[in-house]
Amino acid sequence: MRTELYLAGALAIGLSPLAATAAPAVAYPEPVEHDWIARDFHFQTGEVMTELRLHYTTIGDTSGAPVLILHGTGGSGRGMLTEAFAGALFGPGQPLDARRYFIILPDAIGAGLSARPSDGLRASFPHYDYDDMVRAQYRLVTEGLGLGHLRLVLGNSMGGMLAWIWGETYPGFMDALVPMACQPAAMSGRNWMLRRMLIETIRQDPQWQGGDYRTEPGGLRLARTFFEIATSGGTLHYQDAAPSRAQADALVAERLAADSPVDANDYLYQWDASRNYDPSAGLERIAAEVLAINSADDERNPPETGIMERAMARVRGGRLFLIPASSRTRGHGTTAIAGFWSGELAALLGRGP
Repeated sequence: MRTELYLAGALAIGLSPLAATAAPAVAYPEPVEHDWIARDFHFQTGEVMTELRLHYTTIGDTSGAPVLILHGTGGSGRGMLTEAFAGALFGPGQPLDARRYFIILPDAIGAGLSARPSDGLRASFPHYDYDDMVRAQYRLVTEGLGLGHLRLVLGNSMGGMLAWIWGETYPGFMDALVPMACQPAAMSGRNWMLRRMLIETIRQDPQWQGGDYRTEPGGLRLARTFFEIATSGGTLHYQDAAPSRAQADALVAERLAADSPVDANDYLYQWDASRNYDPSAGLERIAAEVLAINSADDERNPPETGIMERAMARVRGGRLFLIPASSRTRGHGTTAIAGFWSGELAALLGRGP
C-alpha cells in the first residue's frame, strides 16, 4: 500500500494547487433520469417490499464502458452534477469522458427520488442499511440495465463506504474501485458518536412523535446545522472564512436561515443506515484495483488514527491518495472537488483494460 500527497498529482496534470479547485466546467451530454422497480426486495432486517422504486440518472450512451458513481448521505445521483465534480470529469478529454463512458448515478434507498420513508410509510419504512443499498444497486445494474461488468465503481463519503462493500460483495464485477472520504472500518469513535447524537436529537424531540409528526420537529434544523459545521468544511477554511466572532456568528445565522427541505424521518433513516457498517473483515476479497482518496483535514475520517494505513495494507495493490489540508480544502467535503484528484483517476483508468 502506498500513500501519496495531492501536490504530485496536481503537477502531473498541469495544475497548480490553487487551480485544482477552480478549473472551468466542460460540457457533457444531457443527463437522463429513470425509475426502475426492484420486485420482492428483502432487507437485512427480514422486512420485504414487493416493489422498491429506484431512481437513477445516466449520462452517455449505453455502448460506453459502464461506470457507477455513488453519492453521499442525504444526497442523490443528480446532486453529483456540480461544476466542481461532473464539470471536471464528464466532458471531452476529461477522465470520465461521457463519449467513452456510460455513467450511472443511482439514488440510494431512502434518498433522492428512490423509495423513502416520506413517501408515506414514515417510521414503518423498512430499516435499511448500507448492505441493502448495495444489493439494490447491484439489482439495478444487472436486472434493470442488463450489465454484467463495470469498468469503475467510484463513491464519495457514504458512496465511498458503499464502494468498499461493492468491492467485497461482488469482487469480480468491476475493474477499479475508488472509495473517497471514508474508511473501510467499523463505524466508531467521534464519527459514530456525532451521528448518534444527530439521531437522538430527532428521536427525543417531542414534536417527532415517533415519526408521525404533522410539522417537522424544531430540533431538526439545529441538529443538521450543528452536525454539518462540526463534521465538514475544514478547519483552515472555516478560520479563513470566519476569523472573528462576528463573522462566525454571521456564518451560523446564514446556515440557520437557509431553506432546509429535509424530512425528519428520511434524515434519521439516512444517518442510522450506517449503524452496522464494517467492511474490515473482507478486505482481502477485493479483486479490483483500488485507489482510495481521503483528505488530511477530513473531520469524520482523521488520518492520525492510522486506521486507513492498517486497512490498506490488507488490500492487494491498494493505494491511498491523501490530499493535504489547506485553506482551499473543505475537510470532509474536499473530495467533492474533483480537481484535487482527477489526475489520479485518469492515471488509474489509463492503466486498465
